[in-house]
Amino acid sequence: MKKFTIYHNPRCSKSRQALQILRDKGIEPNIIEYLKTPLQKDELKNISKTLGLRPKDFIRKNENDFKENNLGKYIENDEKMFEAMVAYPKIIERPIVTLESKAVLCRPPENILKFI
Repeated sequence: MKKFTIYHNPRCSKSRQALQILRDKGIEPNIIEYLKTPLQKDELKNISKTLGLRPKDFIRKNENDFKENNLGKYIENDEKMFEAMVAYPKIIERPIVTLESKAVLCRPPENILKFI
């Protein structure tokens, strides 16, 4: 059986919706609550590569941590953005669902249907 992983924030309605879509399809994914278990830089680089997106493409630019720490000045610097994502995990766009060597940003949550 294929093993799905969801990078999840239970306080986020979109994240809860994506998880429910998986469960409605009979899939119980590996759930990583990345605010409780922060991701490391190498993990984020792998997610970025798998998504086919640069870090700036899956950052929450309106998040307070992004604004208050003036992270916009590093937006084109991938290494600095990965470091910011480690330091301020709330800025990571969610949810992200991975399956083997594929990944999808579930904004909207129905994007998960691309995997199913």
